[in-house]
Amino acid sequence: MFMKSLRLSVVAAFAFGTALAALPVRAQDYPTRPIVLMVPFAPGGGIDASARLQGQRLSEILGVPIVVENNGAAAGMAGSLRVANATPDGYTMLIGNSGTHVYSQALYKKPLYNSLTDFTAVGLVTESPRILLARKDLPVSNLQEFIAYAKQNQSKMQYGSAGVGSGTHLPCALLNMTVGVDITHVPYRGAGLVMQDLIAGRIDYMCDTIQTGAAQAKAGTVKPIAVMSPKRVSIIPNLPTTGEQGLAGVEATVWNAFFPPKRAPDAIVRRLNKAANDMVEDPTMRRRLEDLGLDIVPPEQRTPEYLAKFLPEDIARWSKVIKAAGISAD
Repeated sequence: MFMKSLRLSVVAAFAFGTALAALPVRAQDYPTRPIVLMVPFAPGGGIDASARLQGQRLSEILGVPIVVENNGAAAGMAGSLRVANATPDGYTMLIGNSGTHVYSQALYKKPLYNSLTDFTAVGLVTESPRILLARKDLPVSNLQEFIAYAKQNQSKMQYGSAGVGSGTHLPCALLNMTVGVDITHVPYRGAGLVMQDLIAGRIDYMCDTIQTGAAQAKAGTVKPIAVMSPKRVSIIPNLPTTGEQGLAGVEATVWNAFFPPKRAPDAIVRRLNKAANDMVEDPTMRRRLEDLGLDIVPPEQRTPEYLAKFLPEDIARWSKVIKAAGISAD
């Protein structure tokens, strides 16, 4: 009996050791099949465009297809939740942003997920300021004229966003709160739909991603009012910032980062991080992202450690704004 138990113990120990030894090998061989990149917003918006561009380059670097999926419900939380609940094997990844991982945590009493504990941080990649756009026939030509018009017509004006708490909602809410106007918010299921109605003149303004907004402004379909950032951007260099136009502090830059589910193996996280860094260091890719109006974050901010430290700080900062503006998605 003793020898039988001993043999079983040895076999079990060997099997356990073999399993442990196999884990690094699997991580080292990763990836071996397609990776799903969840874009938690509807097709057609600026985040979707940049995500597809990044997915294509990541596919080339990692040597497997990157399958982009869109789920734009609940201001990005529905798609994010799918990733949070996915198997942490590195084959499902989210391109999250300020809306999915910061604003959502303060807008809801019970968010669908905890952005600090339900995901694994891979690293920041890009950031982009918002741009204030008006319908092309709004009788204003700069920010001060826009503010004066809004104060006189706030009861009949409307602004749109990709959903309550999204990266196209809170910048406008911050603007409205700062200038002291109460304007009706119309939430949509995606920034592309908002833009359609802005071009058609069915809403008065929006705070869009710089890449989509600048393109429409250049095409003359909408009227650019201000860049909501500390400095002008190269994609539309002649448009002054909010600060330059007398509204200092009204700035909104939305970051983008990659997140697999919680408990993703560290070796896989490091592999994804290296691929993301290789992607943005490629001169052609960098230029294409910058042409979309995206700023590449510096190398020291593209690590898992930096993102894990930065995220709770950003949640605390925007929670103050959300609370002061009295915004709630519940």
